[in-house]
Amino acid sequence: MKAGLSLRAPIGIDLSGWRGHLIALGIVWAAILFTFAGDVVDMVAIWWNASTFAHCLFIPPIIGWLVHQRQDGLRQLTPVAWAPGLVWLGLGAFAWMLGEAAGVAMVRQGAVVVMMQGAAIALLGPAVARALAFPLFYAFFMVPFGEEVVPALQLLTAKLAMVFLGLADVPAHLEGIFITTPTGYFEVAEACSGAKFLIAMTAYGVLVCHVCFRSWGRRLAFMGGALALSVLANGVRAFATILVAHWTTVDAAVGFDHVVYGWVFFAIVMTVTMAVAWPFFDRGPGDPVFDPRALQGVVRGDGPVSMVLGGGLALAFVAPLWLGLSAASGEPLPARLPTPRVAGWEATTAPMAYPWRPRFDGADHLMTMRYRNGAGQVVDLAIATYRTQSEGRELVGFAQGAADPTSEWVWSSPAPAPADARGEQITAPGPVVRHVVSYYRVGHAALTGGRTRVKIDTLIARLLGRDQRAVAILISAEQRDGQAADAAIAAFLRDLGPVQDLADASLGMR
Repeated sequence: MKAGLSLRAPIGIDLSGWRGHLIALGIVWAAILFTFAGDVVDMVAIWWNASTFAHCLFIPPIIGWLVHQRQDGLRQLTPVAWAPGLVWLGLGAFAWMLGEAAGVAMVRQGAVVVMMQGAAIALLGPAVARALAFPLFYAFFMVPFGEEVVPALQLLTAKLAMVFLGLADVPAHLEGIFITTPTGYFEVAEACSGAKFLIAMTAYGVLVCHVCFRSWGRRLAFMGGALALSVLANGVRAFATILVAHWTTVDAAVGFDHVVYGWVFFAIVMTVTMAVAWPFFDRGPGDPVFDPRALQGVVRGDGPVSMVLGGGLALAFVAPLWLGLSAASGEPLPARLPTPRVAGWEATTAPMAYPWRPRFDGADHLMTMRYRNGAGQVVDLAIATYRTQSEGRELVGFAQGAADPTSEWVWSSPAPAPADARGEQITAPGPVVRHVVSYYRVGHAALTGGRTRVKIDTLIARLLGRDQRAVAILISAEQRDGQAADAAIAAFLRDLGPVQDLADASLGMR
């Protein structure tokens, strides 16, 4: 009598050959999509609802077309179960855990793609994976990323427009992302930054580089030219809109912008890019993408498909299980936030030039106070605290912070701030200019103004079971005639004393 343990495929399922390996891959992919369904649904919702990422809707069909291109060569390859491929799947699971702990949706969504890539590598083998290397890599463009460049692109577009206005002899003044001319007051808003065209052009350019070029030099030249042309063309569009307003009326300029702006504009830029690059294509439409004989070599697997299948399923479930077991609970916060007493300053109910209140969704406490000193300087203080952070209630994230996107306040440029804080200039109709200095802290970590640092501190607290209490402290002032916002903020910070002490008191750490 012999005793042993073996992992077998379910009765009736043959896991040999292409059909068996694809069935095994389908099982692991289904498990990944089910386990991380929330991230997948959120990702698709962004494709559908955010115009910046509408191009992502085309990525899955493009991947299907790329695989179809390779089908004749793939038939000549033999799939094998390759256990080392599970390392990539495991890295994806670990990345998801980090993204969930830090509350970064983009990392979680990218990690799901990595896990699915790892499953394909492990269950189809290195030869097939190399044949599918580009389609597998191109799947990263399903992840909505790139909005982080919006502020920089807003500033760059505004500066380009100013250069062209100067060449056209149109008098204009630039402050942050706002341009003033004799005709009117123009804002280079987020939607006008050109980010969606730059992001879409990146995805399109990478595809063209693979399909149309062999030389890496030509690929790099094409990508550099395509991205530069996208940025330059958006600057020209902004300039043209302001120029039309200067020649006619603001209403006419708005109508012109609505006609020019959109995917038609992107299509024109894309057509110009392709027309310039066409003579330099060095890959023919019928050229083979890979040589099956060179890829196949000696096909060696690492055990039965069922063993690799089991390992893939285990890795797909381990990340959420570990995070659920290790997640920390926050220490209690004070029943109410402290009311800081600042020497030389007293509370005031003086009206704001334009109403302002920072946005911190889900905060356990949010308090704002207004102070005035003997010199007539006026400063606003806002404090927000969280016992724990989770999706939708985070210290930093989309819409959180000084400029609520649902209000009339918009980010316009960076502003001066101490080394451990974040400085921003925000603007409201009028225009009303306000400078904001923001401090963040998670648990017992140091004060910081870096949003990325906040995410890292949150990640460490959640993974290691540390104190998750978090606080944001914002000191803000309006830019007034004869009263500089930066001077008022500096005076308030000097009289307030260590911001660390205020953070301790707000979190109940003393």
